Amino acid sequence: MSDQDLVIRDLHVAPAAKPDHEILKGIDLTVRKGEVHAIMGPNGSGKTTLAYALMGHPSYIVKSGQVLWQGHNLLALSADKRARLGLFLAFQYPMAIPGLSVASFLRSAINARRAGLNPDPSIDPTDAFKGGIPMGEFRKLVKAKMALLKMDESIAARYVNEGFSGGEKKRLEMLQMAVLEPEMAILDETDSGLDIDALRIVAEGVNAMLSPNMGVLVITHYQRLLNYITPDAVHVLAAGRIVTSGGKELALRLEEEGYAPILAENGLEGEIGDEATDPAGEAPAGEAPAGEAPAGEAPAGEAPAGEAPELAEAATGAAR
Repeated sequence: MSDQDLVIRDLHVAPAAKPDHEILKGIDLTVRKGEVHAIMGPNGSGKTTLAYALMGHPSYIVKSGQVLWQGHNLLALSADKRARLGLFLAFQYPMAIPGLSVASFLRSAINARRAGLNPDPSIDPTDAFKGGIPMGEFRKLVKAKMALLKMDESIAARYVNEGFSGGEKKRLEMLQMAVLEPEMAILDETDSGLDIDALRIVAEGVNAMLSPNMGVLVITHYQRLLNYITPDAVHVLAAGRIVTSGGKELALRLEEEGYAPILAENGLEGEIGDEATDPAGEAPAGEAPAGEAPAGEAPAGEAPAGEAPELAEAATGAAR
């Protein structure tokens, strides 16, 4: 085991609203840098719960277990410190942040990431002269990453996810990943809500970012994303546990046969629920119920009135 491995040992997790109801019932998994692991499973198996628990979402309680990363006990750290350590989560249902431009959001995130786990109080990340990313470097970085993801530069001036289409939201998640350069990325059903063209563009962006310095945990319900992102290992999560693991051929088997045969082989007949709802019947915190847009988001449309279309202008505004 290396400090560069994400090591999950016997992880048990329950929703904070219902602490006696365990969703994850003993997860054991190791993801190394440079590897792509896919977590697949039927609705209600705990895939999103795993992603949220790893990132420190307050709506979930870790009942027992251990998560090690970069020489730290990840479970003892707040969500922001986990991010500073190079952990990244792409949400299944990204939320809108009215009034905050994409450029401002990205610049603040980059500065926080570069500050490290224990920021130096003498460094002011909002000031390019005191440790913050210089404006020219920021514009160059974001422009290059937007080109990689085939994104219009005008998106930098828009408010985060406000009025974005499903494809734009997922590309913005990938843009965040590209500029932050995490060492361990968790993609929570990034393929949901995407048409085939948007899926291909997002997958191409992920593939372009793959390197020996980044591990990826892809959470998905369907095989189609794995047609574009080739996993080193595929794990089936059911009833709160990883019941079997294999290579890409396992994902192909699931596409052909569905989950029922593998569940039956593991004595889990009838364990197909609805992951869109938690045990209390509500969508997980931060997620929208199936078929609905996240609260506070407008239907896909135009950029907010009065927003400047150029990245340079947006970045200048981010410095104010």
